[in-house]
Amino acid sequence: MDKFAVGMYGPVLTTTDLYLLGAELQPHPILTHSYGSFHLILNLASGHAGGYNPANKDQDLELIKGNEPATIPRVQELHIICRSSPWHTHIRNAAGVTVGDVCAAIGKQYSEGFITDAELDTLPSRAREQVKRAAVSASQIYGAPGGWGGGGYYASPSPGGNQRLPRSAWLKDRIFFDGLEKDDDYALKAIGFKASNVFIMSVTS
Repeated sequence: MDKFAVGMYGPVLTTTDLYLLGAELQPHPILTHSYGSFHLILNLASGHAGGYNPANKDQDLELIKGNEPATIPRVQELHIICRSSPWHTHIRNAAGVTVGDVCAAIGKQYSEGFITDAELDTLPSRAREQVKRAAVSASQIYGAPGGWGGGGYYASPSPGGNQRLPRSAWLKDRIFFDGLEKDDDYALKAIGFKASNVFIMSVTS
C-alpha cells in the first residue's frame, strides 16, 4: 500500500511537534530518485520540474505526484541545504509541504534569486568568471527567468557595481537536482542546527 497516496497519511506536524515527538521523516521517493516509474528532472536554471520513465527515457513527462506529501509524517516546514551553494531553502505550507512545493521552492530559489555582491566576492577570481560565464550560457538557453538576463547575464548593475547573476550560475553546469538525503553533521556546519526536517540536496550536470 502506498503510504504517500492521497488519504493514506496522518496529521500535519509543526516543527514543535517534530521536536517533542522525536519523529523521523521519510522523504517521498520521487525526491530521492527511488520512485521506479518516474525520475524527477528539476532544472535549477529554468525552475522547471518534469521527468521521465526510466523504461522510456525518450518521452518527457510532466511532474507526477506533485500533490502528495513531501514526507511521511507530513510537516508544515522543510529546510533544504545544497552541498554546492551557500543558500538554504525554507519551505512552508500549513496544510503540509508537498512534492510540488519542494520543486517550486527550490526552482524559484535558484532561477529567480540573485547572487549578492558579498557572496560573489567570496569566490576566487577564476571561480567568479566561471559563474559569470555560466550565467551567460543559461540566459542564452533558458531566456530570462525571474526577469534576469534578457540577452546578457544581468538585469542591471547592483549597488556594489557587480552584475546581477542568478543563483543557478553558482552551480556552473551542475544545475539539476540530484535528490535529498540526511546528513546531520553537514547541517550543523552549514546552518548551525540539525533537525528531522532538514535535508541535504545534491546537484548534478
